[in-house]
Amino acid sequence: MPKIVDPEARRRAVAEAVFRVSARDGLEHASLRNVAEEAGLAIGSVRHYFRDHAELMLFAMDELARRVGTRIHARAERLLSPGSGIDRLAATEELLGEFLPLDAARHEEAVLLLAFTTAARTRPELRPRAHELDEGSRALITRVLQEAQRMGSLPQDTDISLESLRLTALLDGLTLQAVLRPDHMTPAVVRRVLRGHLKSLKGSA
Repeated sequence: MPKIVDPEARRRAVAEAVFRVSARDGLEHASLRNVAEEAGLAIGSVRHYFRDHAELMLFAMDELARRVGTRIHARAERLLSPGSGIDRLAATEELLGEFLPLDAARHEEAVLLLAFTTAARTRPELRPRAHELDEGSRALITRVLQEAQRMGSLPQDTDISLESLRLTALLDGLTLQAVLRPDHMTPAVVRRVLRGHLKSLKGSA
């Protein structure tokens, strides 16, 4: 009896192979042939699930965004739910920490996200996805700041648009430094910088 293969599970397994090759050797080495070998498949099997390399890269990028987004939105729901009675500063730090390489899993995700977004500069097929990720992150950060302002943690005259840009730039900078200089920008340092920034916003209220 022929083996039944779940197409979506197989596509995700191939995406995982993209992640392993890219994290180990760089995104430029994630060719169809190398990914197929990493996944333990014939290249024809990979082509059965993806028309070409561009479709594979887009799917992998979406899969990575889905993985990160699931955690972020779970944190966001807890923070942004009305009347949740939580420590809002701590919950905000936990939410924003999901964007940062604070453990091995998030460090690998940060490496991959940087690889994809950097590649989007010269690969037009990836550019719309990179823009969507950036805009989605900024929109969530804006919502967090708007809610903080509504709750009285930020002054009413705070320029939310400007502060969301500042916070996004801080997260991006911390991520880049933690990936490039993990010995210097350790998780403890990253947390301290983020906490200091959030306290400075709260203290201005």
